[in-house]
Amino acid sequence: MRKLKLDELERLTIEEFKNSDRLNISVVLDNIRSAHNVGSLFRTADALGLEHIYITGISAQPPHPEINKTAIGATLSVPWSYKEDIKELLEELKTTHQIIGVEQTNESIELSKYNKTEKNRLAVVFGNEVNGLSEVIIPLLDQCLEIQQFGTKHSLNVSVCGGIVLHHLSNLYRVKS
Repeated sequence: MRKLKLDELERLTIEEFKNSDRLNISVVLDNIRSAHNVGSLFRTADALGLEHIYITGISAQPPHPEINKTAIGATLSVPWSYKEDIKELLEELKTTHQIIGVEQTNESIELSKYNKTEKNRLAVVFGNEVNGLSEVIIPLLDQCLEIQQFGTKHSLNVSVCGGIVLHHLSNLYRVKS
């Protein structure tokens, strides 16, 4: 076994990536405090070939040095847009997307038990590092997912949580049924 060199990875150029088929999963960032977390989620969206990132509220927007530090160029390959009011954004997206929140609620579904839906476009909403999803948007969610946890914190960093959830969903929706 040997580690592959960068030129062996068969990476797409940014232009090739922009013109490639994307998975119909978008990421919605609800008041993410840390620009590093925003950048990390850009990098995850690039790695998984996701459709779009919607940034809302206080979340930092590109170009931003802390986003660039963790995104390492993904802000150039992943389409994104900003809307201050997340409620307005989700009301718009609801006409074309299933809206999935990632939050611990009394009706959350454990991630591994989530079933694919008929709507072929998802908008997955990740909340603030301290307060989670904004209370005002909970009624707009079609479903809530949570990651089963076994420790004492029952909390993950939002970018770690995003990596786990988005990887699981991308595998589920990539498989042809």
